[in-house]
Amino acid sequence: MEGVIVVLVLGVGLLIVLAIVAALLFGGLRTSVMFTVHTQEAVIVERFGKFKRVAHAGLNVKTPFIDNITKPVSLRVQQLEVNIESKTKDNVFVTVPVAVQYRIREEQVVDAYYKLSNPEAQIRSYVFDTVRSALSGLELDAAFESKDDIARSVESTLSERMQEFGFNIINTLVQDISPDQRVRDSMNSINAAQRDRVAAQSLAEADKIKRVTQAEAEAESKRLQGEGVAAQRKAIALGIAEQYEMLRKVGIENSAEQLLLMTQYFDTMQDVARNGRSNVLYLPSNPGAVGGMGEEIRTAMLQSQAAAEASQDADAADAENRRVSAGQLRQQEEQRARRRAEQQARAAQQQVPEDYPGGDVPPWAHPGSANQG
Repeated sequence: MEGVIVVLVLGVGLLIVLAIVAALLFGGLRTSVMFTVHTQEAVIVERFGKFKRVAHAGLNVKTPFIDNITKPVSLRVQQLEVNIESKTKDNVFVTVPVAVQYRIREEQVVDAYYKLSNPEAQIRSYVFDTVRSALSGLELDAAFESKDDIARSVESTLSERMQEFGFNIINTLVQDISPDQRVRDSMNSINAAQRDRVAAQSLAEADKIKRVTQAEAEAESKRLQGEGVAAQRKAIALGIAEQYEMLRKVGIENSAEQLLLMTQYFDTMQDVARNGRSNVLYLPSNPGAVGGMGEEIRTAMLQSQAAAEASQDADAADAENRRVSAGQLRQQEEQRARRRAEQQARAAQQQVPEDYPGGDVPPWAHPGSANQG
């Protein structure tokens, strides 16, 4: 019984020793001797509140009850999102969400931990100041176009200010520039109106091109149709002339016109019956009507020939009248020229002096005297 008690006492003592050793090795912040640091993290070891060293990833050792370790400092890239409300140059309030990506430099962990009590608040302050300064000099449309410039400006300012605190600014992203909902609706209305105007101009231009093309096609069609009709009439005229010549050669000269008119008459009736849309057509069906039509055609031709001859006679009479008028004008001009010459001669005779040698009138005072001498 006593042996069992001794064994139990020894077991309890061994457990106590192991617990003490474990507490010393892997216990709390102050009691532990060994501690581990994860990858992309750093731990600061302090001795009685004073900086001792920086413990990096892996198994580390410290003096228990004397040394103390801080919370792990992350060396990963972190992102801080900042929503900024500011006013543009044209007095439009906008919300600008900015994302700042940063990390702590491994060689400046001490500066990042001790120099700034709240690094995120510090970064927010610099972002607010830079974005508001940039937007105050830009109008809304220019702000949308200069979004990348604003991001570069924020990144440059943060990199310069936060470098001394051990922070490395990786990238700065201006995600959007969001005005008020009413402003966005107005901008959408303006853009829609502009697009409608461009669409209307494009449709009008397309319609213009279509109409011009149709007009050109119609003009070309009418031109070709006119050439076809002219060629058809020419062919018909040549055919009639050939038929008339053939009839004249075989001796049918006096009745050739009646025969040709009758042939054309029956050809016309066949064409109308074949291609006409009406079922009933009223035309003279007796051959005597063809003779009447021929008489009418000859009468019309004679009248047109008489009218042409009358027009030629009128033109000739007009030409003769113009020639007579021109002759009369020339005669009137000659008469006026003679009267002026006689008036000049009488005026010169009146101006001859009385003591002129010879007492006679000089030859130049008598028109035509020089020719007589």
